[in-house]
Amino acid sequence: MKKMLLISAALLACAGVANAADAVSEVPAAPAAEEVAPVFTWSGPYFGIQGGGAWMDADVSAGGGSITESLDGGILGAFVGYNWQFSNGFVAGLEGDVDYNWNEENLVGPVEMKTDWAGSVRGRVGYAFDRALVYGAAGWTGTNFNLSGGGVDENETFHGWTVGAGVDYAFTEKMFGRVEYRYNDFGDQDILGLNFDLKQHVVKVGLGVKF
Repeated sequence: MKKMLLISAALLACAGVANAADAVSEVPAAPAAEEVAPVFTWSGPYFGIQGGGAWMDADVSAGGGSITESLDGGILGAFVGYNWQFSNGFVAGLEGDVDYNWNEENLVGPVEMKTDWAGSVRGRVGYAFDRALVYGAAGWTGTNFNLSGGGVDENETFHGWTVGAGVDYAFTEKMFGRVEYRYNDFGDQDILGLNFDLKQHVVKVGLGVKF
């Protein structure tokens, strides 16, 4: 009888040790790390399309007299650029664009004048409020000016400067929209004894893709 009691006690002691070992080995797993959403940045290349309205004054002068003609119309084009965003929220960039203008107007008799292709290269400086980028931009601009009709067919390229401001807003990590105002001073040229001085106000909206 004593032997049976000793054997039972030994078996109970072994079972307790085994249960304790199992309890020690069953260490609770560490909680899974939560995924951190990537911080949005404007850095990198981008391109897009843009369109809007343009209002141009063409000052035409000769022999001390002058008139001002309006060359107003729609505009459609594309832009491409690159941004660098700094840790303090400031953004610097370089952008180029090409646009087509629809603004043909009569000058005198059968002769009509217009600008068609225009382009610019601009530096940009702005500040990012997360997905909203407020910026100013300035640089070189040029446009092709044409006189045609009644035996006249003259084309000249005007060169000048441009300045403007706008807002880019990112709808997703890749897609963004744009609203921009720009003032273009294309300078002046002498054509067929007349001096043409071109200045333009432009309002554009655009849709871009960043990489």
